[in-house]
Amino acid sequence: MGKNIAKMGRAFYHSTTNLANISHTPMRTPYIGITDFMDADQVRAMLDVFLKNGGPDISRKLHVGVMTSRKILNGIETRWKNAMPAKEKVASIFTASKHVFNVLHYADPEGVEVAENLERATAYGYPHMHALQLDMIWPPIDALRHYRTLFPTIQLIFQANAAALAKVNNDPEAFVARLKPYEGIITYVLLDKSSGQGIGMNAAELLPFIRALASNFAYTGSAIAGGLGPDTMHLALPIIRKFPHISIDAQGRLRPSGSALDPIDWTMARIYLERSLAMFHKYYAKPERPYASSDAHPNHYES
Repeated sequence: MGKNIAKMGRAFYHSTTNLANISHTPMRTPYIGITDFMDADQVRAMLDVFLKNGGPDISRKLHVGVMTSRKILNGIETRWKNAMPAKEKVASIFTASKHVFNVLHYADPEGVEVAENLERATAYGYPHMHALQLDMIWPPIDALRHYRTLFPTIQLIFQANAAALAKVNNDPEAFVARLKPYEGIITYVLLDKSSGQGIGMNAAELLPFIRALASNFAYTGSAIAGGLGPDTMHLALPIIRKFPHISIDAQGRLRPSGSALDPIDWTMARIYLERSLAMFHKYYAKPERPYASSDAHPNHYES
């Protein structure tokens, strides 16, 4: 059954893709993310907030994050089974709106049968999935190259989590050196030491990594996450001031418990979305405008 699903997914993506028209210029529209959507009604409600608060006016999309994992995908018992949608439901959560960025987050810290599982995960996301986020620890580059041949239009987001950064001793120079082989394969790098646990980011610790990415990966988008929610957007402010085109994502702090095992409180999610949009409106600079600061991100994000 799994192999049949994967074949269907490959057939769909190739049938809807004119490979001759694919260039090496990536699409990196900055996003504001919410992760842990469980149904399409939730997406429609947040998209309404996004549109009413001028998300498209600042050249952003709503990142619709849906979680899955190797265990969910393969029917292995996990404490997360009620916190993630059934794999068969994923496709129904993603909508066709031009204002959303539909992202399937695939969690597998052990990195088991990566190529096969990424292919199967993607098959459950079609037809409206735009990207696959790799919640992993330095996924094997050969598996990602193989994935690129199968799904050339699906973008890849690498979650640089605490474990991944520990592998390079939390050193920005070592980080970009290890990331170099992934250039042209990874579309975004998400700096996220929290990994959905609601642990607040430390902007001073993240800024050297963001600067290193901006200096070394002109065609890779940067994103941040870690403890963002309706009452903690100030944590990201030092970064947003310097890098107004950075993307953000929120998960754990969108519920009172702070635990991603619990359902999102959609009132909290709405307030987070409103406040983050207000912050980005304040610091918005059109991509075509010359950057005044040496800290400003060189990427010109394209829709």
